[in-house]
Amino acid sequence: MTGELQLLLILLVPMLGALAVLAASPLPNVREGVSFVIGILLFLLVASLAADLSWDAPPTLVLAEPIQGLQLVLTPEPLGVLFALIASLLWPITTIYAMGYMRDHHEVNQTRFFTAFAVSIGSAMGIAMAGNMLTLFVFYEILSVATYPLVTHRGSVEAKRAGRLYLGLLMATSIGFMLPAMIWTWHLTGTLTFTPGGIFGPEVSSGVLSLLLLLFVLGTGKAALMPFHRWLPAAMVAPTPVSALLHAVAVVKAGVFTVLKVAVYLFGIDTLASIAAADVLMVLAGFTILMASVIALRKDNLKARLAYSTISQLSYIVLGAMLGVAAGAVGAGMHIAMHAFGKITLFFCAGAILVTAHKSRVSELNGIGRRMPWTMAAFAVGAVSMIGAPPVAGFISKWYLLMGSLDASHWFAVGVIVVSTALNTAYFMPIVYAAFFKPEDAPAISGQDDHDHPDHGEASWPMRGALMLTATLAILVFFFPGVPLALVQQMAGL
Repeated sequence: MTGELQLLLILLVPMLGALAVLAASPLPNVREGVSFVIGILLFLLVASLAADLSWDAPPTLVLAEPIQGLQLVLTPEPLGVLFALIASLLWPITTIYAMGYMRDHHEVNQTRFFTAFAVSIGSAMGIAMAGNMLTLFVFYEILSVATYPLVTHRGSVEAKRAGRLYLGLLMATSIGFMLPAMIWTWHLTGTLTFTPGGIFGPEVSSGVLSLLLLLFVLGTGKAALMPFHRWLPAAMVAPTPVSALLHAVAVVKAGVFTVLKVAVYLFGIDTLASIAAADVLMVLAGFTILMASVIALRKDNLKARLAYSTISQLSYIVLGAMLGVAAGAVGAGMHIAMHAFGKITLFFCAGAILVTAHKSRVSELNGIGRRMPWTMAAFAVGAVSMIGAPPVAGFISKWYLLMGSLDASHWFAVGVIVVSTALNTAYFMPIVYAAFFKPEDAPAISGQDDHDHPDHGEASWPMRGALMLTATLAILVFFFPGVPLALVQQMAGL
């Protein structure tokens, strides 16, 4: 199979899978089976492409040429392959989880859910394999539209309000900031092609580069830098599998992937070190990391705490991208992978607790580890990864981010990483401690309400199996980081 055919199939398989899910709507078991099989097939295609790639002569697939000299084109590079591997691997796992969650929680519109999910993954594949900024922008916008019905899945007033904020903020930033930056870049350079070392020549002043960098990064609303972060906690009204998609698989990863790709392939790592706006964005990322962590510490709703944790963790990637050193870019790229495994585990656990124990608040979780030991053990693994402690994956990316900060002598970044790690510990470890070591809250007196389920145990096997698998992956990647590390080092030119 040629590389061009592999690229075409990687784009088409999830889109055709969405049509197959629609066709199987009357048969729920077939519908979910199709979603799972398509996910496995996509991962095998991406893995096959990665195994066969020659970085010296990667395959190129031209989809269209809407403007003379400016194509919609797919060309894989190391960071994009890593993003595609993560998204395609986590899709079938999330499908297994969703089978249990959507049925046990009696969710409506399940066919629409699985269809939109497939289109979203297809869009993520287009973003991952984009050969230039125009292609990335097109699929970036498709992803925003495809995930809108997932955010508004429940159809309530709150869900519709969250959907308007979600779509409005993401598209306003991309069209208002990113699109003008692309047009300006095209005018200056005559190209939007992702190129190792960047595309800007010495004739472009540092002031212009600073303005362009600000427009590109602030235009990437999916990266959730403050003050363009409000869509993310608002989207928590969606079902938990959607939250997992938003926070770990596709949407936020598309955002920080875009920031890192722009930094490395449009500006160049060495160029960033001399751009004043990179320091400004680093300070903004540091502020977002610390402020979101403080807000997370005060949130009693478990999904809200995880949402603000995500906002904080994403800004580690922006911070690493702006350091202007190879180690920082490596740390940022690794954190895309490491955060994915840890955060999807945490959201899977939150959903299992909600469906099984009908508890959604941190203050309600005393002693729950005795009834749901596997779930809370997986939660502990995800929490340790977010903190950045061994032996879980998050340690590796935080280590590289810290080394990059030291290499660049950015003591502000060093301080942010150290302080935020303490804050991560403060808002995650009390949950683990309470779950296993505090006495269980006494059940309500007889005639208890519908939210008190004293006899519950673990969640159903699809949910339990999925969260245990992602927790295991978070540990395995710590011991065997070879593939993601090799890819991000290739991206950084190491």
